Amino acid sequence: MASASSPFSARAATAAPRPLAVPAAPANPEFLTTDEAGAFLRLSPRTLEKHRVLGGGPRFRKFGARVVYAVEDLRAWANSRAYEMTSDPGYVQRDSVR
Repeated sequence: MASASSPFSARAATAAPRPLAVPAAPANPEFLTTDEAGAFLRLSPRTLEKHRVLGGGPRFRKFGARVVYAVEDLRAWANSRAYEMTSDPGYVQRDSVR
């Protein structure tokens, strides 16, 4: 048994437990949650949920129960909705989820 004056016992008593190593999230993630995708597109997460049910929204992926969106799919979906003016073909036939 180590004595109270032992340097080992003093170190053991004051040493803080080490936190588990958790990988840091990448600065530019490839996949976003519904909340993150909504913020990225400046849409409500609820709007994205409606699009998943009714169609017309960006492609999404399911990893188990988790729904994620690839950033490249969000950009492609947003770019497919670019118009020059309100009389552009396709503008009147927009996808509505209401």
